[in-house]
Formats: sequence, structure tokens, C-alpha cells
Amino acid sequence: MSASVVDNTVSSGNSSVAIPTDISGQILDLDEDDDLEVFSKDTSTTQTDGSSFNASMQTSPASMINQYKFEEEEEDADTKDIFVTVDNPESHVTAIETYITYRVETKTTRSEFDSSEFEVRRRYQDFLWLKGRLEEAHPTLIVHPLPEKFVMKGMVERFNEDFIETRRRALHKFLNKIAEHPIFSSSEDFKIFLTAGSGELTSHKKQGPGFLSRMGETVKAVAAAVRGVRNRPQEFTDMQEYAEAFSQKISSLDKVTQRIVREQKEYLEELKECGPTYALWSQSEQELAEPLKNVAGCVDNCCKETEEQVKHLNDHLIPVLHEYVLCADTLKMRDELDKAEDRLEWANNALKTDWTRWQKVMRTDLRSAFIDTAERNVSYYEKCLAVWESFLQSQRTDAEGNGNVDSS
Repeated sequence: MSASVVDNTVSSGNSSVAIPTDISGQILDLDEDDDLEVFSKDTSTTQTDGSSFNASMQTSPASMINQYKFEEEEEDADTKDIFVTVDNPESHVTAIETYITYRVETKTTRSEFDSSEFEVRRRYQDFLWLKGRLEEAHPTLIVHPLPEKFVMKGMVERFNEDFIETRRRALHKFLNKIAEHPIFSSSEDFKIFLTAGSGELTSHKKQGPGFLSRMGETVKAVAAAVRGVRNRPQEFTDMQEYAEAFSQKISSLDKVTQRIVREQKEYLEELKECGPTYALWSQSEQELAEPLKNVAGCVDNCCKETEEQVKHLNDHLIPVLHEYVLCADTLKMRDELDKAEDRLEWANNALKTDWTRWQKVMRTDLRSAFIDTAERNVSYYEKCLAVWESFLQSQRTDAEGNGNVDSS
């Protein structure tokens, strides 16, 4: 039995259970149920009514930002031959468990596929299986991380929409990173994940590791045996040092950004109290009634813009930063290879190639996130500035009408 989460309810038998709007305080760091995983513990965001103050400026710094284009982002759509979308999450309730599935749609022109379009439903543990198989088959390559695991205390039958949407975006990002990878995208396991029915996938998951997976385990074992070798090639030492430095920087930036968002949320809650206070004050101050009402309106408009600003950081910047925090952990597990054995030469070459590719993708992702945040910041401050400039202009007009013009 399934019910779409967009209805904000989960059906069980003849009863319907409402989905809570905020479960941020009921999430524990546990590993028991992979299907209740989320990207972040704090996924609640403040929603707006969509009616934000619309102000335009004759000249905008944002127009300068829009001039920046990066070659890494200009992918020719004609060269891409596989497109994957993760959407339409559904809650399923059975006698023994409650879980979420997602629709995975694939469109491709690749000849190895029997059709050009496929649609399947997958749950989180299926994504986890795919990641594990790719890591087994390609231990020297960098597999994009899945979100972290968290489960809800005492609420396994209920799901929050923001909770699920955060996870959906992360799973969509994961599959598209796999689809864009020159090796992973040609994996038989990836093809099975995208095309197999639920029964066929279950049967495939029960099979033992294939030849490539066994070879991967051999490479891991050899790599572990030579970890202590002192004559590690300098390029791999450089990789390790880069990974360590990157991990420290991205982790620090992630923590600082999350703290900024928390502080902005607190500021927003206090700002929301100001508007009604000014409006109430205007009722008892006849001479100042109009200016007080205008200030109340300005504060309300700034509240709406601040809500959008906080939501944007929550939805766009924080996920990218935290995604690369997890990537950094993956990198530190991939720098164990050495050239001490001839049979590891191919693995080293693969690692170096994937390392270069990963750096290029990472820089593109982070640049895009930073530019997007900069554009949003400029827009936010421009709109707030326009709100208060409008107030000042109205007060000058009133002053001139009353003959109270400041001669200075």
C-alpha cells in the first residue's frame, strides 16, 4: 500500500496518519533503518507565501555576476547520452515496516539498453547497494557519497516533507554523478539499478560479488599491505596532503555556514515581532500613525526577503558544502595506493585520472554554489535597500507637503 507524501498523510488500513511538520528534534544518529536516512539532521526550512517585495534597481551588481561563465559548466547536451531523474517519493506502510520509495526515470540513447526510456521505483537501501557495488568493483575510483544515516525516534511510521525532499535531492545528485562518470555509468550494476523490476533487482542483490568485485578486494588487500612503505611516490603524498587540507577547510566552512543560518533564523524570529509592534504603536500615536505603519510594512517586507534568504542557504549552499564534507572522507580512504607492486600500477593510474576529474567537478560545483549565493545575497540586500529607500522617499514627500523641508 502506498500513498504520495505530497498529501502529507500516510495511510495504514482504514486510518490516515498526518505527517508532522517538524521532526528536527526527534532524529537520532543510528544505523538501524537505512530508509529513514536524511542528508542533514536539521532540514526544516521556513516557508513563505510567495508574496515578496518586488523592487528593481536601474543598475545592479548582480548583472556583473551573471557575466561569469565557466567552461566546466557548459556541457554540450548533444554529447550526453543518459539522463536520470529522481522524483515522486511515496510512503509505504506494511505490517512490518514503513519506508519511502522514489521514482527513478531514465532516458538514454545507449545501445546496450533494451529501450530508450525506463521507470522504476527504488528505496534508499537500493541506492546503498549500488554504491557498495561500485566501490567493490572500482576501489581506486571516487564514488560520490550518499547522504548520512539518521532515523526518527519513535516515529518510524511518519515522515516530514522537508525531510524527504532533502533526501530526494541528494539521491538525485548521487545518480547524476554516477551517470556523468565515464566508468561508473557503464557499470552493469548501474544499468540493472536503472532498469530492473523490483523482483529482478532483489534477485541480483542476493548474488555474490562478481569478478570485478573480487579483483577490487584483491587490490584493497595489496594496497593495505604496502601502506607502510616509505618510498611512496610524491604525487600520492601530495594527494593525501591536499585531501587532509581540503577536509579541514570544507568542514570548517560547513560548520560556519550552518551557524550563520541558525543565527539568521533567530534574527528572523525577532524581526517578525517588530512589525506588529510598530503597527500596534501607530494606533496610539495619531501624529506618527502613518510613518509607524510604513515602518511596519517595511519590516514585514524585509522579513519575507530574509525568509527567502535563509531558505536559499538551506536548500542550495549548505547541501553542497556538506556533500563535499562527505566527499573529503571518501578521498582520505582512497589515498592508500602505492607503486610498490607492479600489479598496482593500473590502479594508481586510475586513481590519478579520477582524482583529476574529481577536482574539476568539485571546483565547478563549489564555484556554482558560491556564485549562486553571491547573486542571492546581492538580490536580498538590493530589495531590502529599496524597501527602506521607498520609506525615506515617502517621508521626504510628506515633509515637503507639510512645508517642513530641511534647508540643509
